[in-house]
Amino acid sequence: MAYGGVRMGRLARRAFTLAALSSLVTAPCAVAAPARRPRSATEMRGVWIATVANRDWPSRPGLTAAAQRGELAAHLDKAARDRLNTVILQVRPTADALWPSPYEPWTEYLTGTQGGDPGWDPLGTAVQEAHARGLELHAWFNPYRIANHADPGRLAARHPAREHPDWVVRYGGKLYYNPGLPQVRAFVQRAMLDAVATYPVDAVHFDDYFYPYPVAGQTFDDDDAYDRYGDDFSSRAAWRRDNVDTLVKEMAAGIQRVRPGTRFGISPFGVWRNASTDPRGSDTRAGVQTYDDLYADTRTWVREHWIDYIVPQLYWHIGFADADYARLADWWASVAQGTGTHLYLGEALYKAGAAGQPSAWQDPVELSRHLTLAARHPQVRGHVFFAARDVAADPIGAMSRVIADHYGRSAKPPR
Repeated sequence: MAYGGVRMGRLARRAFTLAALSSLVTAPCAVAAPARRPRSATEMRGVWIATVANRDWPSRPGLTAAAQRGELAAHLDKAARDRLNTVILQVRPTADALWPSPYEPWTEYLTGTQGGDPGWDPLGTAVQEAHARGLELHAWFNPYRIANHADPGRLAARHPAREHPDWVVRYGGKLYYNPGLPQVRAFVQRAMLDAVATYPVDAVHFDDYFYPYPVAGQTFDDDDAYDRYGDDFSSRAAWRRDNVDTLVKEMAAGIQRVRPGTRFGISPFGVWRNASTDPRGSDTRAGVQTYDDLYADTRTWVREHWIDYIVPQLYWHIGFADADYARLADWWASVAQGTGTHLYLGEALYKAGAAGQPSAWQDPVELSRHLTLAARHPQVRGHVFFAARDVAADPIGAMSRVIADHYGRSAKPPR
């Protein structure tokens, strides 16, 4: 019954918000051992809770509502005990929902069947229970991914992707909404903003998937959309970047219309462009560059302050030749300087102690060294750890070392 009050609030607001939503968008670096010192009174200490493929939560589909609530509460309790202050919960993993959405079906990761009612309100409960523990709840959405398979017939019968097959692109064995269609952009914003209108989430969060990561030998087929809407652009790449920029700007505006004061953050792949491609880029040799491959101009979003915070995924160790954590922390700090956009760094806790990872990740002190290094940059205002399952398991004590070295006192998240 803990979620009953949230559900009643949702229903009371629904009649007012649904009509309004439709009008919101239109058609090697050596690092010294960490010193024990007081941390900032405000810093981001976050953890992602991934629901896609039941990565973190629920542990498997088909659990009872009580079991799902219990697992969620355990993740929130662990975050609070570790003196974290923010959970970033994935609530729209594959064009679906972890709340009773009027636009999209319930996610299959709850019941095992897309569209199956789990019998409770996960997002509403998560917001209420996170706030009760003094945690912020950031609602994490994936804008364009429809399914991690390529068969529309496996989607729920009334899934929008089945009703609008012209919105869908098959690519790399998966299904995506086409970011080049204005009607798609308007729809995905309405679907996401419904959650913002309904629940007092502290922030909206996007991950790194805009146009999909490149798949060798395959082409993302958006020819028709480019023919219709790309005339004013010098290249297809420029048009695609504008499509993503437009989504970001429109979503930022929509969030403020629906629930003023709610923040908007994005967690992109950690390399904007290599310096060999663009002198403004980072001293890296990454195989993926967000500007060129995902059509996400992450540097501009920060410099123009289109978003409130950015969490580049710096999922590499200090001294890694192709993408050194230290060099990327330097680069992102320089990008964020003077912008008003908060910079938090995404941390690969999942690599700590993992089989097949290089020796740096077998050292439980590696992540703590990251925080020590980042503390040299006043622009770095915190860290987010991937992900909740790894926070709970902590196989080699890397997270425990971070807490002992850096999180001796509680801290509020930056505002």
